[in-house]
Amino acid sequence: MDAALYRDGKRLPDPFVLDGARHHCDDPNTFAWIGLYEPTEEELEAVTKEFDLHELAVEDAIHAHQRPKLDVYDDTLFLVLKPARYVDPVEVVELGEILLFVDDRFVVAVRHGEASKLVAVRRALENQPEELANGSSAVLLAIIDRVVDDYVAVLEGLEGDIRELEDEVFSETGTTPTQRIYKLKREVLQFHQATAPLVEPILLLANRRFPAINPELRKYFNDVHDHLVRVVDKITAFRDLLTSILEANLTQVSVRQNNDMRKISAWVAIAAVPTALAGIWGMNFEHMPELERTWGYPLALALMIVVCVTLYRKFKKSGWL
Repeated sequence: MDAALYRDGKRLPDPFVLDGARHHCDDPNTFAWIGLYEPTEEELEAVTKEFDLHELAVEDAIHAHQRPKLDVYDDTLFLVLKPARYVDPVEVVELGEILLFVDDRFVVAVRHGEASKLVAVRRALENQPEELANGSSAVLLAIIDRVVDDYVAVLEGLEGDIRELEDEVFSETGTTPTQRIYKLKREVLQFHQATAPLVEPILLLANRRFPAINPELRKYFNDVHDHLVRVVDKITAFRDLLTSILEANLTQVSVRQNNDMRKISAWVAIAAVPTALAGIWGMNFEHMPELERTWGYPLALALMIVVCVTLYRKFKKSGWL
């Protein structure tokens, strides 16, 4: 995507040439920053030969699908980040992958997916040469900070949809968004898996001495670590909240089903009275009430109506209807 040499915090105007770039980085005030997007094996192999990247880390960078981690190969750090963005229309947390090779002489960033594009990070640092003068660790810090900031944006999107779910579950419309709850809970769990394992690597960058890390920047790594911990804590809270919403939704579904069953039972009981009387009389046609007495039939109908109305009022009063 982009590649350049930086000396004393300023980008060198000369076009970047990969062959021999390592030689230019022998100057302690110079480092290379190479950004690759879903590179082929051939493209990454050329960078590997120039900067002597470890073969195990290179294999991870090509195939991606790694969990967040920090590996150390001699003086080179290999950090895996899982950037994220929230696609609100479909309520999906879209995860990418950024794999960083960091030495005090170079930064190689390999990005997969659309989340957390690094073009803005490079431009921002190039506009702050005093920050970029801290070397490759300033680039590492800026990339991690961007990824964590994007996590906050994802949290805001999730929080909005979780509030909608709460309103929907506890509204009187009778809707049951069970499928939506399960789907959102799955997205939150995947988001947690992408963020929680990163806490320990960032803590190591803040507290352990690495040749590639400028000691003056360690406190800033600690600040990013604090932000990340708050993100993970909030994701955990979202997970627990969605579990509670799901339980409340299932409880309401059960209550609605019970109410429906009571209504059905009440109407069946009311209908059973005239059905039973008519059935009995139907078996004794010669002794039907209207054949023996003039008012027999009206009295029988009146009895049915009185009993049915009485049952209806009792069921209504008890809340079954």
